Amino acid sequence: MDKDIKFLLEKLKDKKYLVVLTGAGVSAESGIPTFRGTDGLWKEFKSEELATPQAFSQNPELVWKWYEHRREIIKKAEPNPAHLAVARLEELFPEFMLITQNIDNLHRKAGNKKIVELHGNIFRYRCSNDGRIFTNLPESDEIPPRCECGGYIRPDVVWFGESLPEDALNVAFQSSSSCDVMFVVGTSALVQPAASLPALAKRNGSFLVEINLEPTPISSIVDKSFFAKAGEILPEIVTKLCDTMSS
Repeated sequence: MDKDIKFLLEKLKDKKYLVVLTGAGVSAESGIPTFRGTDGLWKEFKSEELATPQAFSQNPELVWKWYEHRREIIKKAEPNPAHLAVARLEELFPEFMLITQNIDNLHRKAGNKKIVELHGNIFRYRCSNDGRIFTNLPESDEIPPRCECGGYIRPDVVWFGESLPEDALNVAFQSSSSCDVMFVVGTSALVQPAASLPALAKRNGSFLVEINLEPTPISSIVDKSFFAKAGEILPEIVTKLCDTMSS
């Protein structure tokens, strides 16, 4: 592993623009479950049945309560060493962008500021009618609460069958096509359009690094793969990168 890290550090020398793409594997190391409906009250439901516009339209109270349940679980989670290492990388590179598929807010909690949340953020809300964004909910006894316009307020996340936010996608594609280096961390590289970003970076000359527990569909095109826990290998890479930069 030391030899592999040494090779990576040599390739990172003089690189200015790093993009990090993260997926569910990073959050899993913080103990966040995948919410496949295996616990308690929700065991009879599948996430695919609740995380849809149709489900919210048919039973907004049920979907709202499920997301409240998810938020309560996620609130207890803390950034793990992988999150903290990604936050440190933002400080080390002159140009940086984090693109995440995760909705749990742990990257922000770890300290990242230059971040694009492709699938939204479970701790934000928006009006299902006019799209207004809320970070704090209006006081209401109604479940779910309503916006001033009368529309129900929903989680500001991307549900099955919905398109990703155009602004977020534009930043993600622009960053991926412009970076010198891309780290792809804890993602299966199966979910589109995020899965196309590493190939876009590669086509535009980026040095591509994969960190995942096992090979993925992009393993054949990356320049360097580390098949290990992100929370173990990323801090080691960052520590040695810091030593290199200070020497």
